Amino acid sequence: MGTLDNNTYFHTFKEDISGAPLPLQFTFPFCYEPHPLAVMAAEELQTYLKTQNEWTHNFGIEENNTAPAIGKMFGVLVVRDQQDKLGYLAAVSGKLAGSNKHRYFVPPIFDMLEKDGFFLNEEVHLNALNRKIESLESSDELAQSKNRLDQLKDKWDTQLEQLKTKLKIQKKERKETRTRLRPLISDDEYEIVMEDMRSQSLKDKQELQRYQYDMHLALASENQQFQQLLAAISELKEERKIRSGNLQKQLFEQYNFLNATGEHKNVVAVFHDFDQSTPPAGSGECAAPKLLQYAYSNNLTPIALAEFWWGCSPSSEIRRHKNYYPACRKKCEPILGYMLQGLSVDPNPMQQETTLQTALPQIYEDEDIIVFNKPAEFLSVPGIYIKDSVYNRVLQRYPNAGPIIIHRLDMSTSGLLVVAKNKEAHQFIQEQFIQHTIAKEYIALLDGIIEQESGQIDLPLRVDLDDRPRQMVCYSYGKPAQTKWERIAIEGSKTRVRFHPLTGRTHQLRMHAVHPDGLNTPIVGDDLYGRKANRLHLHAAFIKFIHPRTKQEITFEIPPDF
Repeated sequence: MGTLDNNTYFHTFKEDISGAPLPLQFTFPFCYEPHPLAVMAAEELQTYLKTQNEWTHNFGIEENNTAPAIGKMFGVLVVRDQQDKLGYLAAVSGKLAGSNKHRYFVPPIFDMLEKDGFFLNEEVHLNALNRKIESLESSDELAQSKNRLDQLKDKWDTQLEQLKTKLKIQKKERKETRTRLRPLISDDEYEIVMEDMRSQSLKDKQELQRYQYDMHLALASENQQFQQLLAAISELKEERKIRSGNLQKQLFEQYNFLNATGEHKNVVAVFHDFDQSTPPAGSGECAAPKLLQYAYSNNLTPIALAEFWWGCSPSSEIRRHKNYYPACRKKCEPILGYMLQGLSVDPNPMQQETTLQTALPQIYEDEDIIVFNKPAEFLSVPGIYIKDSVYNRVLQRYPNAGPIIIHRLDMSTSGLLVVAKNKEAHQFIQEQFIQHTIAKEYIALLDGIIEQESGQIDLPLRVDLDDRPRQMVCYSYGKPAQTKWERIAIEGSKTRVRFHPLTGRTHQLRMHAVHPDGLNTPIVGDDLYGRKANRLHLHAAFIKFIHPRTKQEITFEIPPDF
């Protein structure tokens, strides 16, 4: 490792990079192919991770390590110093091995773990509050008070129901008596009977009111004791809430980000100016902001950025060991958007119209439907920035058609897409999708060997709120997602499979392929969950449904071009 002085984190390349071309612009961090220089820097960092003995952390890639396994995101930033020398900085997202201070990695923007700092001091108080709250919530006194209250309430509720039943029977008997006596007695006699019954009814109501009053008094004393215990817990929770809020506010005051123009802005203002939101916890702790902050603070010019995952994947989201990943959206998009001001940055590829000259092959059309073989990287419906899509192209041909889109394919997925030319056809076919009576098959090429011949995957999915549009497995809030699959062939180091989706969740096949509890193998070219290639090797190859006009079964099949 080379350094500029004794207190920097500038690493010189071990390999000769004199002939390596520099990028024309800085990396767009939310969708990129790592520049060769950034790849070289990342590989040198990975060598360090494999060989260092300065700290201990279980990434889940070593056998016989019983410590909890936690993978980490690392980043490298290729920079140029004031002497025009190229090198790179390295960073880790969050803390590593319980510390923010490491020889190889740039320091955090603010070190929460600084000894005797306000964060650790306040954390001591918050932890004490947590322990006290947990102790009170699990105390025998609270449990016994609640039990006594519940038993007493059950007893009075039971007796109340018995009383109500008795009064209901008496009311019914009075009604039957009135009905029976009315034709047998005179009006005067009947009036006397009615007056007596009204008196009985009033007594019944008074009896019920007295019981409910007595019940209230009986429960009040026990309930008061129970509520006093709950109030003590609520008071501690309110104190914890206030202290946590003040601590978070104090933390936010420490995060002031630089950009390439030399300006600085606090994290609260950064998020407010972006979308008027409040910074989520951990904002500024990711690798990319740390790298840029250190570069700007030390007169280093950013050249290229890359971030990669090292270690085992979290259980819910997908991270593959050594794969490169874009910066997260929720925490980093506002921050990096500000920090990159003043740099010439690659354009956002997701905002570039690249399909205007792309043909949209049509394989069938009648008065009700059109069936397309949608190309990969072609939108089914218009996006925020890109308008070219199946929807718009159909609308250009048939301005009065619609509703048009019955179902969708992901932008990266190719294959059979059915659209409607009129409302009746749309409604008829959409109902088949809702009822899951449409048969669909997808062909995929997986980036590895699948030993099993077939199976079914059942993993509930929901969007990753911190990093849209990525999905994650979530058993608490995810929507059910099931996929049947069968192996077609092993092709070298790849496996061709056929997917039969039983549900239609976003990225369902991609997630079910890559997740450890699924096939644990990404689809070739999956730039979200695997490795980027010339395209995503996923193709909607077969569809069968009932035609809206003929009411006859109709089938379409077209093989993939991979």
